[in-house]
Amino acid sequence: MTDMTGKVVMITGASRGIGEAAAHVFAEAGAKIVLLARTDDRIAEIAGQIGPDAVAIPCDISRYWEMEAAVRSTLDAFGRLDVLIGNAGVIEPIEHLEKADPETWGHVIDVNLKGIFHGVRAAMPVMLAAGGGTILNVSSGAAHGPLEAWSAYCASKAGAAMVTRSAHLEGADRGLRAMGLSPGTVATNMQRSIKASGINPVSELEWDDHIPPEWPARTLLWMCSPEADEFLGQELALRDEGLRRRVGLIA
Repeated sequence: MTDMTGKVVMITGASRGIGEAAAHVFAEAGAKIVLLARTDDRIAEIAGQIGPDAVAIPCDISRYWEMEAAVRSTLDAFGRLDVLIGNAGVIEPIEHLEKADPETWGHVIDVNLKGIFHGVRAAMPVMLAAGGGTILNVSSGAAHGPLEAWSAYCASKAGAAMVTRSAHLEGADRGLRAMGLSPGTVATNMQRSIKASGINPVSELEWDDHIPPEWPARTLLWMCSPEADEFLGQELALRDEGLRRRVGLIA
């Protein structure tokens, strides 16, 4: 396991799914954890499970000033920020373009794309001033091809992937490590919403077809190690069995 002793890790969308799993995985590796989500009761509960080396900060990542305030609170609590995991995301509304409500369509962009930018914008100056840091953004196969009724999700994830690549381009020579992780389909509440929609092939998958959230969580930890440096600026796909073996998820 990658040793994260003394490191401070901020996780967006930490109230459930991949974010919650990552909080526990990184805590077990010795990191101090900053949990961000809009549901403050749940992240407070998770922070309580982890102990004094975890803090919960209610934050709507679609609002830059809230993300900026969360970074300031992190520095107040722990004095540093080493890793940002941009995990928060929404998929609804699952709706065909000709029927899509512009306001709710735009909300997906606010969370999935602008939220990623807000995280990078708030964390990157702090990391660069400290001589480096790691930004890991959770991406999706939807960033690379359209899916029926997922126009907002696909567009937002495609844009977010480009923000990650831009962070690498602009920060790598100053110690910034930026990568994306496309986990494939994961057994989270998002998949329940997809299943309920009954639209496109993803909704036809069975629950057993999805990987557990601990898999991407453990991969994100591995991505903080020098072993992942060959992938800097790239997006790793957890569907790749070779990657799963390198991380130790499968034999």
